[in-house]
Amino acid sequence: MSDAHHEHDSIIRTPKQLIVAVAGFFLVIVIGIILLVVFATSDRLTGAGTKSQEAEAVAERIQPLAEQGFTLVDANAPKVLQAGSAVYAAVCAACHDTGAAGAPKTGDTGAWTARLGQGYDTLYKHAIEGIRAMPAKGGNPDLDNLEVARAVVFMTNKSGASFKEPVAPAPAAAPAVAATDAAGTVVPSAAGAVTVQPTAAAPAPAVAQASGQNVYNAACVACHGAGIAGAPKLGDKAAWTPRIAQGNSTLYEHAIKGFQGKAGIMPPKGGASVPDADVKAAVDFMVAAAK
Repeated sequence: MSDAHHEHDSIIRTPKQLIVAVAGFFLVIVIGIILLVVFATSDRLTGAGTKSQEAEAVAERIQPLAEQGFTLVDANAPKVLQAGSAVYAAVCAACHDTGAAGAPKTGDTGAWTARLGQGYDTLYKHAIEGIRAMPAKGGNPDLDNLEVARAVVFMTNKSGASFKEPVAPAPAAAPAVAATDAAGTVVPSAAGAVTVQPTAAAPAPAVAQASGQNVYNAACVACHGAGIAGAPKLGDKAAWTPRIAQGNSTLYEHAIKGFQGKAGIMPPKGGASVPDADVKAAVDFMVAAAK
């Protein structure tokens, strides 16, 4: 009986023990709330007592989005030459993938056999200077000769050749520049040679925007000069009249995006890599010549 009676006895037997228990309970709750607030707000508050107003922090927050995560490109850095596959896709594929204007299709060994027999030097010369319906450098005069050579090797090797990939020439050594003293006098080098301090290079003249005729001569004349692939010849009013009747917006769209009809095929931008505005200027030039 005594054991059963003690099992139901409370550990708090006096008023003092009750006060201590209640006080301890509230103390635990207060400490828990404080710890929770500290955890929730740690390193997240900005303002007084933080570094949020320092110059470095402010500069980081107002940094333009365009500069975040990008590497600035030095405009004076040497040009990075494209691989043959990239040049082919951008310039050559318009005709050599479709066979437009009589271009031999890439991979068609039967069409390439006779051409490959002429040798690499002849193929390279034709690609640089142009031949028949093939415009110089595929219609993109901005290409470096080495880029054209790489494209020739890429295309011909897929069509039965085994030409070696051309190697970029080693960069030329920079000329020695003599030091000058405070008065601007040339100081002899250690070897006794005296060189003249080069003068500042004159700024390059501004490049004028290409006119419609220049774009025509570079990208359009291959087809529109001879009427190849159904292209209306420059100045042929009879051939141009129904096309002009469609309106400039339609002519622009066909010239920029390409067009394939019953009479022939027009590759996008004539197979050249030029801005849309230059293509429109070339269209205006040809339309004016037909009026």
